[in-house]
Amino acid sequence: MIEFAGLRRITFLLVLLALTLFAVNLAGAQSQPVSRQISAGGTGVFQSTPLGNDGFQSPEIDNLDQDANSSSGDSDFVNRVLATAQPGKSVSVSAGKKAKSNPELNLGFDGLNFRQQRLANGARQFSVEPPDQGLCVGNGFVLESTNDVLNIFDTAGNPLLPAPADLNSFYGYAPAVIRGSTPRFGPSVTDPSCLFDQQTQRFFHVVLTLNRQGADPNTGLSTGSALSGANHLDVAVSDTSNPLGSWTIYRIPVQDDGTDGTPDHHCTNGGGPVDHPAACLGDYPHIGADANGIYLTTNEFVLFGPGFVGAQIYAISKSSLTSSGPLTVFQYDTENTPLAGVPGFTVWPAQSPGTTYATEAGGTEYFLSSFAVFFGIDNHIGLWALTNTQALNSGGAPSLSSTLVNTELYTNPPRAFQPGSTTADNTLNWPLGQCISDTPCDLFLNGIPGVPQVIGKLNSNDSRLQQVSFANGKLWGALGTGISTDGGATSHAGIAYFVIKPQVSSSLLAGKVAKQGYVALSDASVTYPTTAVTDSGRGVISFTVVGPNNYPSVGYASLDAIIGAGDVHVAQAGSGLQDGFTEYPLFSRRPRWGDYGAAAVDGNSIWFATEFINQNCSLATYESSPFGSCGGTRATFGNWATRITKVTP
Repeated sequence: MIEFAGLRRITFLLVLLALTLFAVNLAGAQSQPVSRQISAGGTGVFQSTPLGNDGFQSPEIDNLDQDANSSSGDSDFVNRVLATAQPGKSVSVSAGKKAKSNPELNLGFDGLNFRQQRLANGARQFSVEPPDQGLCVGNGFVLESTNDVLNIFDTAGNPLLPAPADLNSFYGYAPAVIRGSTPRFGPSVTDPSCLFDQQTQRFFHVVLTLNRQGADPNTGLSTGSALSGANHLDVAVSDTSNPLGSWTIYRIPVQDDGTDGTPDHHCTNGGGPVDHPAACLGDYPHIGADANGIYLTTNEFVLFGPGFVGAQIYAISKSSLTSSGPLTVFQYDTENTPLAGVPGFTVWPAQSPGTTYATEAGGTEYFLSSFAVFFGIDNHIGLWALTNTQALNSGGAPSLSSTLVNTELYTNPPRAFQPGSTTADNTLNWPLGQCISDTPCDLFLNGIPGVPQVIGKLNSNDSRLQQVSFANGKLWGALGTGISTDGGATSHAGIAYFVIKPQVSSSLLAGKVAKQGYVALSDASVTYPTTAVTDSGRGVISFTVVGPNNYPSVGYASLDAIIGAGDVHVAQAGSGLQDGFTEYPLFSRRPRWGDYGAAAVDGNSIWFATEFINQNCSLATYESSPFGSCGGTRATFGNWATRITKVTP
């Protein structure tokens, strides 16, 4: 959920766009990791409590869900401004087609939604956008988590918890917020990801947790929302193949200011009177695995001010994690091994279907990253490898290397139009925005006269790589890009996908494109791609479809290494407009949508979780009692939903 800030300690060398070499000598490109010992930090079981009552209460929004100005040092906010992450020139491509049927579609059902997020744990939750998603499937269970709730379903789509469980309780923390005359705040839990590992028959779940300043050691609650600077990756491992049972939890500090065993990365932009004024932030964690290890990656930023350090990679023995014993964690800082003159950014670790892992060079875990976020437009993908991962089994460290792979062009995408984004259509329903525009309603909601609003555009992310698969000897990934289907006259958001054949040995890392292309529509945007591929090399790219004639909907396209991407399928059409608080400047400095979906492979089938809008109600219905619930279909400040879909490509 938390994204990125401006760069520090980086000199951009734009001439590097002309680079064409894509092989490196591993002996000269290795980065020495920092190691530390981490013991188990507790246990967790998903606690399902009834949803709280509808209605809005103050505070509704955590300041972490708002963007600070680039010069802000306020410890209540996190800076997410990066000047280079602006839409670039669009890539001109031919428009694809929408399919007339969905022959691969096996099952679809609604997953978690904004109302459940807000009302979980007795309504002691914030209104949160966007719903960053973790999805993992195995042993007959489908586990979906978003910011900041989780539910478990069977493979027919039936929920197995009476109500969604909040992540604060699962990880052993105080509630996100306890409202009253003096509100109190628990730690901020965000950015969930998960994985079911076929080899060990275990579920792995990871979140980023940020501590509050001045928290009471007995209750874990703070009377202020300011951050202390301490933040950690919380990794939960199921004790059996049943996620409804107990889990073992590890907490890995990632503030990287020299405390709690972390290295000192000198994030010294000044946090004021807090416990960790020079804290870094371990943002945007994701998880991958090979035969020997579990791998976590983050984007590291200066927490209390502008500044990007570089992606961090954490390698952990899989057998140690599943034995509930102490861990040796190896941390690699990509600032020490830059590609194209910049450190790694969103270095996404690969997940493999089944137990088909890369065994070359003593065991290899691959990662992919991209560069247009720095340069606006680019034609390279970063290929990273941890080799000799079998060393993890005896307490040793793998070796990290990286190289560039030449690809098609891609850019940072523009925001995506919704119906009504370009015209003032009074027949459409967007009741939160309409309430803010209406003086009587806004006086009730915010205590101020009405402020005119417009139907917002959806954020399309930047050009970072999204979920990566290693299957059938290849790496599969996709990212958002600017697309033009009319010769450059107009621009909207599309997808660039890549199928890369890696080659690795004890002395060489190389990669070449086996297949690449674009997914684009002439009349709509496709955003936030997620890629998953079966052992046989049959895959799916899932995404949101949205445009002037399409409410935010669930889409997907087939993918293989011969034909590439197929036609765009709409698995579930949206029912209404995105009408969440981040769409409106009164609450947020930019709209949010994403920040990522999720997909998982289970045998020959692929499951994916995608954000869409599943409800629609008028301002009059929104204003009726209980205010903002629209008959129990949404909550006051948002209406996102997720859809879980199963296809057999």
